[in-house]
Amino acid sequence: MRTNLSSQITLTRVPKRYYQPEDVFELSRVTRFEKINTEIFENDQIGSVKVAEEIAQLIREKQSAGEKCILGLTNGKSTLSIYLELARLHKEDNLSFNNVIVFNLFEYYPLSNNTQGCFLQMKDILFDQIDIPAENIYTPNGTLDKSEIMASCYAYEKKIAEFGGIDFQILGIGRSGNIGFNEPGSQANSTTRLILLDNISRKDAADLFGGIDTVPISAITMGVGTILKAKRIVLVGWGEHKSTVIKDSIEGTMSDAFPASFLQTHSNVKMVIDLPAASELTRISRPWSVTSCEWDEKLIRRAIVWLCMKIKKPILKLTNKDYNENGLSELLAIYGSAYNVNIQIFNDLQHTITGWPGGKPNADDSNRPERANPYPKNVLIFSPHPDDDVISMGGTFKRLIDQNHNVHVAYQTSGNIAVADEEVIRFLAFLKGFKDIYDFSNEVIESKYNEFRQFILQDKKEGDMDTREILDLKALIRRGEAKAACRYMGLASKKIHFLNLPFYETGTIKKGVMSDVDVQIIKNLLAELKPQQIYVAGDLADPHGTHKVCLDAALAAIDEMKDEAWMKDCRIWMYRGAWKEWEIDHIEMAVPISPEELRNKRNAILRHQSQMESAPFMGNDERLFWQRSEDRNHATAELYSQLGLASYEAIEAFVQYIPL
Repeated sequence: MRTNLSSQITLTRVPKRYYQPEDVFELSRVTRFEKINTEIFENDQIGSVKVAEEIAQLIREKQSAGEKCILGLTNGKSTLSIYLELARLHKEDNLSFNNVIVFNLFEYYPLSNNTQGCFLQMKDILFDQIDIPAENIYTPNGTLDKSEIMASCYAYEKKIAEFGGIDFQILGIGRSGNIGFNEPGSQANSTTRLILLDNISRKDAADLFGGIDTVPISAITMGVGTILKAKRIVLVGWGEHKSTVIKDSIEGTMSDAFPASFLQTHSNVKMVIDLPAASELTRISRPWSVTSCEWDEKLIRRAIVWLCMKIKKPILKLTNKDYNENGLSELLAIYGSAYNVNIQIFNDLQHTITGWPGGKPNADDSNRPERANPYPKNVLIFSPHPDDDVISMGGTFKRLIDQNHNVHVAYQTSGNIAVADEEVIRFLAFLKGFKDIYDFSNEVIESKYNEFRQFILQDKKEGDMDTREILDLKALIRRGEAKAACRYMGLASKKIHFLNLPFYETGTIKKGVMSDVDVQIIKNLLAELKPQQIYVAGDLADPHGTHKVCLDAALAAIDEMKDEAWMKDCRIWMYRGAWKEWEIDHIEMAVPISPEELRNKRNAILRHQSQMESAPFMGNDERLFWQRSEDRNHATAELYSQLGLASYEAIEAFVQYIPL
């Protein structure tokens, strides 16, 4: 079973010579805007293994020389795979950590002894899995009295110096450009200290603490100066949600407003990133600016859209001069004139637009994104959470139903951890009122009402897990909202499928690993419905990772069934969710949404009441989900309009996935 197919989606448009040049000359060409040595890998798994191997080699070299190996480590999602690989090397390749000294990069403050802080997380992921002596692990103390913090920070710096400094410092990068918790404004010579966390950093830590309200207000962190004293620094970053800060740190101007940029001054630093994280770098996003290109339809489209936006002209008004003055003369050499390029790309974009996402019956489909036949189609929409279907493609969802296709929707997870306790109390109060009116003597409902209310309002403490019964109630709330939204869209209940994939049902923010069981559940549904059209969520910018696992599970199932006869006549379309839209060079189907359809879409989203203002995991965007969705759909329509195509109220965009 292939379990990480989503990581290969980006490869369809990025020639390897852009991100892994074969010779030093080509490397110097494509990286000329980059101020930090950067290695780009196809996915985070390959990159993590490479970093772990470098650390292991250093440890062994130090062992051979009879020396200590001083590591500076950080925790977080970016480094998890690295630590898992180090633990594997210890267990399977006899890598010993007896000579390793560890200094942790930061710790939250204040912490109580039983709070899940960075050290306890590192202990669980790495320290308890290897043979490092406990006395060799140093970490900032998040439980100190305030009066002791300054002395403790000084002692931490002194202890690092006593060991001769850090040999290898591993870093992640925050959305503010912070390294460690050196927030914007941190100076290049700053040392270990207590720092107040900004709102962005506290939001990013919400997963660790079960919600932003329980995240400590400050942290003890190594300073920028402390980090820069390390002999070797490797910063890792995975995923397209990191692409903007990665570009700013590698290609941007050095400034205390962006602390990661200070790494540009270090003589032995490297960025290790995957292709999605590299997507904003010039050599990936605008390769024509650094080298001769391997032009294909999508790259030409990207270049033309970039040119139109830069000089503020629609496609059909671009001239030879515009191409020559902006580094795109190669296209003139290939096509002969601006007119030839313009008309091809204009028609290409025009052909992505369709009001018939399931295909228009009895029509010429040679220039349409979807086939006219078969009609009607069996359509299956996969939704990672019980609201992603209407948030991401609510207009298309309704259009498919109205155009008489046999539409089914499959909710891959229950979404139960995204329901606030207050929502449970509200529904319990309704249940109690219903009982008092119609079945006053029902002792079971009375007992459960008292039990659940007692647990939520009195017994449950900060950091406590919900009981299985409470989680089931929260899942029931999400299920009811999903059914209400589907009813509003006109979908019958018998066509709604709740898969409850086991990887999600841990009861905690930390999810399990996708397994054969998850994939088999999806395979069973596919075999039952035999769809001719499948929609999956391709939004890998989801900060909590559930979308990626759900996509990988769906793609793994499709991969195992791709040789089935019915799959030969099935197309898979990827939509994007609440975080990021497809770039226009990718879009292969654009479904216009009228003002009335957009209002209907909003009303369907609003059926998910538990996910409005009170949802615990709104992500890093302050807007509500319906606002994000409408703004994104408006922006796509506006971009099409600026390029000289028809002007619509809104557009939902899709990219076809072809099984590898």
